[in-house]
Amino acid sequence: MARQARPLYTPEEKQRRDTTSWTLVQGLLAPFQFLVFLVSLVLVVRCLLTGEGAFAADLSVIAKTLTLYTIMVTGSIWEKVVFGKWLFAPAFFWEDVVSMLVIALHTTYLVMLLGKVGTLEARLTVALAAYLTYVVNAAQFLLKLRAARLQATGAAA
Repeated sequence: MARQARPLYTPEEKQRRDTTSWTLVQGLLAPFQFLVFLVSLVLVVRCLLTGEGAFAADLSVIAKTLTLYTIMVTGSIWEKVVFGKWLFAPAFFWEDVVSMLVIALHTTYLVMLLGKVGTLEARLTVALAAYLTYVVNAAQFLLKLRAARLQATGAAA
């Protein structure tokens, strides 16, 4: 006998998701963060390959990190409104776990930059690790978005 999976959203959670302005905030911040990521990725890789543009690369990683912090704070508020928990609601538990790793890596980068710890190459390598983890996390959220759409249409996820 197949186990019935818990729906991503209960009817009450779906109603809260659909009526809170935090859903729109997340919907606007996510593609903006992805754009900042793409620009920064180009600048970081360029710096690592050519040794040029360190200042621009650093500024771009700072911008990506600040964007990440913003989306994480607003996402936590969204999760509290929709699920009643600031983080680690069952529906988004693993996404939140990976998000913590993404935050840790971005924060490590900032500590290295501001504390003048390590070489430029080491710092930018941490940024690339943060970006790889961010891509995994973004894929997790896109899969959840797809699951929510499938749930809304009544299709099996």
